[in-house]
Amino acid sequence: MIRLENINKTYNNGAPLHVLKGIDLTIEKGEFVSIMGASGSGKSTLLNILGILDNYDTGEYYLNNILIKNLSETQSAEYRNKMIGFVFQSFNLISFKNALENVALPLYYQGISRKRRNMIAMEYLDKLGLKEWATHMPNELSGGQKQRVAIARALVGKPQVILADEPTGALDSKTSIEVMNILKDVNQTGMTMIIVTHAPDVAAMTHKIIHIKDGLIGSIETTESAPAEKILL
Repeated sequence: MIRLENINKTYNNGAPLHVLKGIDLTIEKGEFVSIMGASGSGKSTLLNILGILDNYDTGEYYLNNILIKNLSETQSAEYRNKMIGFVFQSFNLISFKNALENVALPLYYQGISRKRRNMIAMEYLDKLGLKEWATHMPNELSGGQKQRVAIARALVGKPQVILADEPTGALDSKTSIEVMNILKDVNQTGMTMIIVTHAPDVAAMTHKIIHIKDGLIGSIETTESAPAEKILL
């Protein structure tokens, strides 16, 4: 599903900063993976590269057997919209659109009619227990509700991979568990899930923890949450 081979990334802001230093990583379809590391370890850069939001300097990145560096900018954007859904710590909801309109937005970019996209968006809000909040604006929603709207928006385009950057970072502990349980349920449908987090208890709810240190993979840990067959492999 996802294969990284010797990925390097350097930023040149005055002095060169070598952020990723030869990352080798394989993530299979349907895995539920977390990425942990200190600030500046390279975990956010890695997530941006996985999300086709940032380029890499050298190495190879294959997503579903497609070599990403061979895609043009337009092809990259189309492939990203088709393959990947994003969930962010700050929710990134559009303040002047209600919950339904926020969820439906990816379908607008796919050229789906307003009636059809609103119907699909309502289905996803219903799945996440937010049907009654469909016409509410983001400032009328709690943090947990906003994140559920964001998850619905990530899912509505039926991507194959969800990338979540600190999805519980702005939430209290009880709501964090609720959001993680939603993501676990989504993963159990067969969707590949990759989460960046600094919270060990959140990472422990995934099946595998990838520890990033100084731009390298320090270790990969299988958790007690992993299905038995994955622990045995």
